[in-house]
Amino acid sequence: MSLPKLLIIGHGRHGKDTVCEILRDDYGYTFDSSSKFCSKLFIYDQLKDKYGYTSEDECYEDRHNHRAEWYDAICAFNQDDAAALGKAIFKEHDIYCGLRNEKEFYALHHEDVFDYTIWVDRSDHLPEEPKDSMTLNKDMADYIIDNNGTLEELHTRVRQLMNKLHYINKLRS
Repeated sequence: MSLPKLLIIGHGRHGKDTVCEILRDDYGYTFDSSSKFCSKLFIYDQLKDKYGYTSEDECYEDRHNHRAEWYDAICAFNQDDAAALGKAIFKEHDIYCGLRNEKEFYALHHEDVFDYTIWVDRSDHLPEEPKDSMTLNKDMADYIIDNNGTLEELHTRVRQLMNKLHYINKLRS
């Protein structure tokens, strides 16, 4: 049985990449953060001269200083096909980590590109992103992982969710 395609969403720095790393290390999933994927694919080339970046890694590491600009660049990339980026990511990986645009979310959902949406929440410790860089909300997710505790608790919550998804997938097959 193949792994279900997962869309991991949530506000910036709330633990999406950490959840994906757990899924990779413990369950064999593949992923690349959407920002890293986009930086390699097109954003570095668009921003290197403007900000004087000398490497793709430098561009990626500075992304938090330009979140709205990255958001706009991704929207432009998806202009002709709102699902384009997600389809490119899922062609190479089991997880799309970090989608932030409502239009792209609904396009991917409509085309059945992914199986489940998981929201990672750390709102007891960190603020929400502004609407100019994040138009999703946790009500759009199939599942919510509370990441307001320890790393050990996060591992437990991921394991519990994966047990549930494994059971659901067994019932479907």
